[in-house]
Amino acid sequence: MNITQKMAAEFIGTLWLVLGGCGSAVLAAAFPDVGIGLLGVAFAFGLTVLTMAYAIGHISGCHLNPAVSFGLWAGGRFPASELAPYIIAQVLGGIAGAGILYLIASGQDGFSLAGGFASNGFGEHSPGGYSLTAALVCEVVMTLFFLIIILGATDDRAPKGFAPIAIGLGLTLIHLISIPVTNTSVNPARSTGPALFVGDWALSQLWLFWLAPIAGAILAGIIYKFFNAKT
Repeated sequence: MNITQKMAAEFIGTLWLVLGGCGSAVLAAAFPDVGIGLLGVAFAFGLTVLTMAYAIGHISGCHLNPAVSFGLWAGGRFPASELAPYIIAQVLGGIAGAGILYLIASGQDGFSLAGGFASNGFGEHSPGGYSLTAALVCEVVMTLFFLIIILGATDDRAPKGFAPIAIGLGLTLIHLISIPVTNTSVNPARSTGPALFVGDWALSQLWLFWLAPIAGAILAGIIYKFFNAKT
């Protein structure tokens, strides 16, 4: 596959992740009587990755996340020359997904961005009121383990064909843990799309949701390299 094909796949995949994951939070989480709640939103994010991994994994590797690209690079599994194109495609896909979600959500009477539009935040904008430090630690650690799962599940020595399941369920578990803390990012592209529509506090806090996931992912790549170092 050439880089244009890979970028197109990453764009579509990240669009689906934001539309499916954030869409479940904005449109369905608290829907009267049949709201899916935290558990449903967590599964929705996991399902977006699982479905896209089978759909485009053979095209681009299905990163859908700048932190994943950085983590795979740090783990020696992804070329530095493709980092920028992948990240551009992922961020544009995240923005497009948030844009489609906005068009749908704003069609309801009384819709307002004041509810946060599934943006990530800390302090008064954390769902559970968690501090900046708590959010930073949570995002670094959750992303670290997400990349350990990805690197392990896609290792040549791992059982074939099951990686999307492990990765999708891993992301589900991460959301079950961290939605109350930050609304769960572990993905700068996922955070950027909604934040651009909310503006204000969401943009001012966006730095953390780039810094922490990328730091956690790079650390995971280094750790996984150690696992594979010859003794």
